[in-house]
Amino acid sequence: MRGGGYCRRGEGLDKSMKLIVSIVHSEDARQLVDALTGAGYRATTISTTGGFLRQGNATVLVGTKDENVPHVLDLIRDNCQTRTQYVNPLPPVMEPGEMYLPTPVDVQVGGATVFVLDVAQFERF
Repeated sequence: MRGGGYCRRGEGLDKSMKLIVSIVHSEDARQLVDALTGAGYRATTISTTGGFLRQGNATVLVGTKDENVPHVLDLIRDNCQTRTQYVNPLPPVMEPGEMYLPTPVDVQVGGATVFVLDVAQFERF
């Protein structure tokens, strides 16, 4: 097990700490958090909504040492899959008497959007 890579104040805290913010589809969040905690990382999940389809997302926060970032990114990549979803587009503005037959459009959902941020200070109480 690689370990979470966190450190307490006075235990070698340096500028190599990172905060990884990943926005994932809500269907992938539980599997991702299980994989992260299984590998020894601590993760916090915040339920969010947004994006093109206004569907549920989860923002997963992971604090770790700089050298663990590639491993965390691999776990995110392995557990957050892009998939195709079919949606009906909104009907256009039409004149009276016109008829609109919507054709489902396939869009890519899921995957992850990830930000890796430097941590200026870390405290644990």
